[in-house]
Amino acid sequence: MNRLTLHSLDTAPEASRERLQTAIRNNGFLPNLIGVLANAPVALETYQIVGGINARTGLSPEEREVVQITAAKLNGCDFCVAGHTALARKKLAMPEDIIEALRTTRALGDERLNTLARFTIDVMTNKGDVDDATLQALFDAGYTEANALEVVLGVSLATLCNYANNLARTPINPELQAYA
Repeated sequence: MNRLTLHSLDTAPEASRERLQTAIRNNGFLPNLIGVLANAPVALETYQIVGGINARTGLSPEEREVVQITAAKLNGCDFCVAGHTALARKKLAMPEDIIEALRTTRALGDERLNTLARFTIDVMTNKGDVDDATLQALFDAGYTEANALEVVLGVSLATLCNYANNLARTPINPELQAYA
């Protein structure tokens, strides 16, 4: 059961409505996360702006999804696991074995992406204070100092969404149920 108001375009605070319209245009439906974030227009704005910034990082779209699905799984956010699984399958056509490994935090068959996923886990579990070997493994896999910080950016974006959904107990949209 949702614990916070799940807004529609009609019920949302005026300051959130334009952002809801954008989300509907971009997705073809209103993701319930957006309906929850509409309660705090600045939180919704932050999510959309930081999401746009995250899309401009040096990480590929697939690499960004590795970070997002890993973070959502670690943070226990079923809504975000479903949403990012849908994106990974439908828009990015990521290999199914990679997606399933991410959804279960198992080792990925792609060593470079596996290193990124493990680094993301270490960043989260150690609050960024990863050991030297973990950071060096990321660099040895071909990632840069900028990429390491971009993982932190991705984790921060995921944390906003994951925590908001966990707080609200946001139901998964029917459009995303197949990816839950």
